[in-house]
Amino acid sequence: MQRVCFLLKVRQDRLDEYRSRHRDVWPDLLAELSSAGWGNYSLFLREDGLLVGYLETEDFERARAAMAGTDVNTRWQAQMAEFFESTDGATPDAAMAPLPEVFHLA
Repeated sequence: MQRVCFLLKVRQDRLDEYRSRHRDVWPDLLAELSSAGWGNYSLFLREDGLLVGYLETEDFERARAAMAGTDVNTRWQAQMAEFFESTDGATPDAAMAPLPEVFHLA
């Protein structure tokens, strides 16, 4: 099992709306994430906009590619793109750069 952690930056003026959107994630998006292999997926948001994401999957690149091919993810990413800083024009899911793991206590 691959553990994946990534960082993104949410615009400070959009933090409340970002939180609100994640209280009501579309059921079809949740189903696609599970089907694509995104397990134990969490997002943590700091008051300065730092977003920390964590998930477990067998193969992150395959799981990311599986989501990229879905209509529901395309629609979600289009709506969420405006919330993020510094994605260099990429959708938020494409901008997820996994952090190297340096320690794990099992």
